[in-house]
Amino acid sequence: MAERPSTSDGGTVRGSRSKRILLVAIVIGSVLTLAAATRIWVEIDLFAGAAAFDELSVTGQQLNPSISPIAIAALASALVLAIAGPVLRRVLGAVVLLLGAGIALLGANAQLDPRGGVEWVVAEATGLAGDAQYALVSGLSTTPWPVLTCVYGGAIALAGVLVLLLGGGWRAAGRKYQSRPDRGDAAAAGGAPDRIGEWDALSEGQDPSDPRP
Repeated sequence: MAERPSTSDGGTVRGSRSKRILLVAIVIGSVLTLAAATRIWVEIDLFAGAAAFDELSVTGQQLNPSISPIAIAALASALVLAIAGPVLRRVLGAVVLLLGAGIALLGANAQLDPRGGVEWVVAEATGLAGDAQYALVSGLSTTPWPVLTCVYGGAIALAGVLVLLLGGGWRAAGRKYQSRPDRGDAAAAGGAPDRIGEWDALSEGQDPSDPRP
């Protein structure tokens, strides 16, 4: 009868699976955030003759210069999580949670209050500052990218929460290699042939397959 896998082995498999899933989620969320930061978040329409251009476009990075560094920090945290021990995992889980929340907050703020981050763009185009510049703005709209960035940040934050909850049960990165020497020792103890010994026997004119001593 085949032996059933032990409970600890099953827990290790589940832990390894959850680790891979969460690390991939953090990496994908971070990469998507970096990509979203290069897209146009806000489009501004100006009255004819107000500036050299009737339309202005603002990317996520222009609107929030901190968004790319935050996403890069989340990506780096995922890489460190892959080799971190139990205590550091919990610390990094909290860090990832805060970074994801920060990304989500930047996306939500851009969606709810786009005017707050585009003043410098309008001022640069019109030469006016304060309320006077908005007299030249005929329309202002956001693209789907702020909302998508908010979703990406939320996914990263959720992954951080799950790292806090599950990370303590993950196996350390180097432990999976510890069982191989054990198997080798067991094979040697059970009488597995020694390749070096065979070559020595052949060089001395002996037959290594001969069972006699």
